[in-house]
This record gives sequence, C-alpha cells and structure tokens, in this order.
Amino acid sequence: MLTVTLVATFASAALWQQWRSVEIESAERSRMQMQWVLNGALDWSRLILQEHARSANPTVDHLSEVWAQPLQEARLSSFLAVDQNNTDDAMDAFLSGQIIDQQGLLNVRNLVQEGKPVASAVQSFEQLFTKLNLPTTQVQLLVDKLIASDAAAATPNTSTDTKTAAQVDAPLKPYRLEQLVWFGLPASTVHALKPYAVLLPVKTLLNLNTASAEVLRAALPNFDLGRAQQLVTQRASAHFKTVNEAFKAAGITDDAAGQAHKDDFSVGSNYFAVRGRLRLGDITVQELSLVERSNTLVKVIWRQREVLQEAAAASLQ
Repeated sequence: MLTVTLVATFASAALWQQWRSVEIESAERSRMQMQWVLNGALDWSRLILQEHARSANPTVDHLSEVWAQPLQEARLSSFLAVDQNNTDDAMDAFLSGQIIDQQGLLNVRNLVQEGKPVASAVQSFEQLFTKLNLPTTQVQLLVDKLIASDAAAATPNTSTDTKTAAQVDAPLKPYRLEQLVWFGLPASTVHALKPYAVLLPVKTLLNLNTASAEVLRAALPNFDLGRAQQLVTQRASAHFKTVNEAFKAAGITDDAAGQAHKDDFSVGSNYFAVRGRLRLGDITVQELSLVERSNTLVKVIWRQREVLQEAAAASLQ
C-alpha cells in the first residue's frame, strides 16, 4: 500500500507539473500573439499617418480624412496560431483601433513656458474648469507644480545637499495626463479632464479642425458654447484650410485681442494617440500609444497597455 501511495503521489505531481507547463506555454503563446497583433495595429496607424504626410495638403488635418475613421472590430483568429480543429467561438480574436488627434485637446504643457505661466492658456483652462464645475484654484496648482517640476528636471545632476528646499520637494515631471495626480490633483479631476485635455511633451497649437465644441468654447476668446457648436457644424461640411478662415467663420475680428490669440491655433497636427484593442477569448487587451508625426517620420513617444475584463471592455465600445 505504501508503494502504491508513493507511486500515485509521484504520478500526480508529474501530471500537475506537465499541466502547469502546458498552461504556462499556452499563456506565453497568447501573450506573444497579442503583442504582435497590437504591434501590427500600431504600424498600420503609422503607415496611414505617413501616407497623409505625402498627400496634396499635408499641413491640414480634419475629421473627414482616412486617419480619423476608426477601424471597426474585425476577426483575426484565422491569422493566429490557434488549433484549426478548435471550433470554440471563445477562441476567436477580434481587433479594433482608432487614431485620435491630440492637438484637438487643451495641452497642459501650454500652461507654462520658460518657467512662467502663459496667460492665454491659464484663461482657457480656467474656462474649462468652470464648465466642468471644478475649482479654478486647481489651475494655479497645475501652474505652480509644472514650474517646480520643470526646474527640478532641468538640474537632474545637482546633489541633494546643494538643492534648494523647493527643488527637493518638487514632484516628478509627468508625461501623461493620469500622472497629474503626482501634483496633488484629485483623481476625479483628472478623470473629468480626459475628454478635453492632454499632456504632450512640448507646447502645441490647438487644431481648430478637430477640437470639440467644449474645447473651442474654452480656448477661443469671448466664445460661448452655442457659437462653438455652430462652428463645429460648419466645419463638418467644409473643413478650415487656414486659421484666418476659421477665425472668420467664428466671427472673431482682426483687432488686437483676436490677433493675439491667433498664434495659439492651427489647422494641422503633429501628435496623435493610437488606441488598439484585441479581444481573444474572454481576455481583452487595450494599448494606447502617443506618436509624433514630423513630415513623413512617425515616432512613438510612449506606449501603455492594460488588460480589461470583458464586461468592462464592452462598456467602452
């Protein structure tokens, strides 16, 4: 009996080890498949942006162009290394994607230039915070923390002994909107800002062809939401080819105030977010990337990946 027990124990242990190895190999294969498919989705978006840079009017970007059309969910299981004898629908793989212009949003980086606040950007963010029922005092918090983090990042090799108290206490320099919580900004505020604001590496101009009505209302001088919605409706039938054309359509005069704001806007973009989503069985993986387009060169700034529960992913469709 003892011998039989020992043999059964060893056999069970060997069987468990074999099962564990198979599961690990299967999970690793699925991970690699997802990684390569998402890499392909990113390459697809870069190719589209490169082709636009070779078009007849590469300096103008608007929402009727190919890059702005989302890729609807498409089945990809036939291209994956899945057992051909497996007819289980749970193993079907689906890919969807979208390119989103980031210069259609208010750029937090515009709040500070050369260590000083920018009045027009501060005013735009205060307008946005008011619209979202957020305390406008948080805009000043953003300005102060941006100045401090930029100053600390400019002297990274300074020893702790020679740094000032402000430099020691300065927050890390953020690179994504979600990281603004490092400044002490509430997570609820960051969540509320997501549809309207972005944090880009450098100062950028607001694209009047892609900005939403809420963003236009906050950014354009003496503008209300009704006029902003009319401007969005007007550009849907014919996009703006120049900033002057957009200002004329908006009814903004060529006086000193109007001219002062004109330099903050454009009708083209260089920064885009690429969202790719892969659904394989009951697992959904989403990747968000920030890319910069400079002529025909499209460079990836950062990539962020997360695994979503299927129910949560469905709610995002």
